[in-house]
Amino acid sequence: MAFCATCGTQIADGATCPKCAGGAAQGTSAVAPAAGGLTDNVAGALAYVTIIPAIVFLLLEPYNKKRFIRFHAFQSIFFAIVWVVIRIGLSFIGYVPFLLTAVGLAFFVIWLILVLKAYQGQMFKLPVIGDIAEQQAGK
Repeated sequence: MAFCATCGTQIADGATCPKCAGGAAQGTSAVAPAAGGLTDNVAGALAYVTIIPAIVFLLLEPYNKKRFIRFHAFQSIFFAIVWVVIRIGLSFIGYVPFLLTAVGLAFFVIWLILVLKAYQGQMFKLPVIGDIAEQQAGK
């Protein structure tokens, strides 16, 4: 699976992007430096460090113009919302140490995968959250 190095649109391997006529890059599609000195992959990974950087990247230029960064910022926000909702839901069940530990560990592993994939320049999508984030990033 390849993405346009300019706009992040998914395209066929070796093809040019129909939106911006940019070329395909495999895996490391988002390593172009942003104006603040951060490369896109670093900004995408930083978006997962709480929701504050994600919100900042959605508000500040040039980060809010880059589809790759917007995607990871939206996915980070939606992932945090799901995590809070599940934690609140588990609090109604009562104190079950093993369940809380297992859910917390699962969310930590997913978060770690998201950070690493963003740092590698990949637009790794979670099943439902990723689709919603991709729709929001495309706007």
